[in-house]
Amino acid sequence: MKSITKNIVLIAVVSIFVSCEKDFLDVNPSQETPEVALSDPDAATELVNSIYNKLLSFNLSSFPWYGVTEITSDNADKGSDPGDTGTYQKNHAEYTYTETEASFSNLWENHYQGIGRANQAIILLPDVDIEEDLRNRLIGEAKFLRGLMYFRMVQMFGGVPIIDFIPDPNSEEDINRAYQRASKEEVYAFIEADLQDAIEFLPLKSEYSAANLGRATQGAAQALLAKVNLYQEDWQPAYDLSQAVIDSKEYDLEPNYEDIWKVSHENGVESIFEIQGRGETPSLGVDNYHTSQGARGQGGWGWGFNSPSEDLANAYEPDDKRRDATIIFRGETLYDGRLVPETVSNLRYNQKAYVDQNLQANDKNVQLLRYAEVLLINAEAAFHLGMLEEAQAKLNLVRERAGLEKLLTTPTLLDIWKERRLELAMEGDRMFDLRRQGRAAEVMQAFGVPFVVGKHELFPIPQEQIAQSDGLLEQNPGW
Repeated sequence: MKSITKNIVLIAVVSIFVSCEKDFLDVNPSQETPEVALSDPDAATELVNSIYNKLLSFNLSSFPWYGVTEITSDNADKGSDPGDTGTYQKNHAEYTYTETEASFSNLWENHYQGIGRANQAIILLPDVDIEEDLRNRLIGEAKFLRGLMYFRMVQMFGGVPIIDFIPDPNSEEDINRAYQRASKEEVYAFIEADLQDAIEFLPLKSEYSAANLGRATQGAAQALLAKVNLYQEDWQPAYDLSQAVIDSKEYDLEPNYEDIWKVSHENGVESIFEIQGRGETPSLGVDNYHTSQGARGQGGWGWGFNSPSEDLANAYEPDDKRRDATIIFRGETLYDGRLVPETVSNLRYNQKAYVDQNLQANDKNVQLLRYAEVLLINAEAAFHLGMLEEAQAKLNLVRERAGLEKLLTTPTLLDIWKERRLELAMEGDRMFDLRRQGRAAEVMQAFGVPFVVGKHELFPIPQEQIAQSDGLLEQNPGW
């Protein structure tokens, strides 16, 4: 029998371990087996809530995630103090990371833990005695969340094992299945099937009660599936799905770009899906997401990592409101009156991770999908489909909100890609975008980063997972 980590397949209990301020995550801790927990119909909702709760994890949504998505890109430097490596953040920035890096192990394990929770819900909920519409909605939420986690896995690692069952730790057949690596194409097909089901089962955002605001919606599933198709260069479904979100009239651009990341505008008109982050003990929101990116040094309030790069700061046009709404500059006074003193360690910090100092809450939500990205997906797909006027119109909606009077009349693909970078900077897309655009080597090598073609287009499969699989898992090329 192969030895196997419980972080991948031994997820045999419902573990609802975070009690959150948001009403729909206000659940009590439970260590019961699924069979016992689901003898109470109310526990069906808690089973799905446990998947949402996993998004609050440090090792899924916080420190290692922005390390691999932004610090590996031209958007961000390591930040912090020169002598503080951040365990693995220095290696991310310098491309000296290896297959034994803790960040990759943490991301692999935590995403599969979330997938395991989703599998429990998807498999067990059909047999629970609850109202059919509620059952279908909960299954739709679980499939959306599983699709989201698998999308992030395929972006990071390429093809990965598809685990869509609850493995028996005593079954060698189950263990082997859990280590059987699927192709990238097979993973994408699996994600698409999950999201198609979610679109069918989930309500519109406007159909949720206030207590349930923040749950996955039909629009969220459509937007994520549009993005999945964008990354596969399937332009027609990317266009159709993004257009369906636009035509739903459920969303719009927030008039003031800076407001998107304020607590007062959480789950607002632009929000399609965000991690519901303001919590109570034992976990405070998205674990150290905001603190770890706060200004470091005398007069600061955080660890100082994920510092926006000089290249990013210089990429904005002179009147682009997004520059100051994205980047905290040393010496400025922020919207809540806080002075960022000259004594802090770095020149720049991530304003999208900033929490108003005047609020009692010390954390806030983290945006994952918003309406501006849907417009940009639509514009890029329309461009490839030869619908240039439509691409221009959607692109200029985003630029107008940014305060740019010079609108684009004949946008190029590079214009669309640049707009995507500036609109979504520091939100966890940049490295994946560079890779899908085929520009990662060109862009990163220009900064002296030792990006190796044929190797760094994917992150390495964690070596410990390969060892535990007894060779069933194969390493990515070049590692």
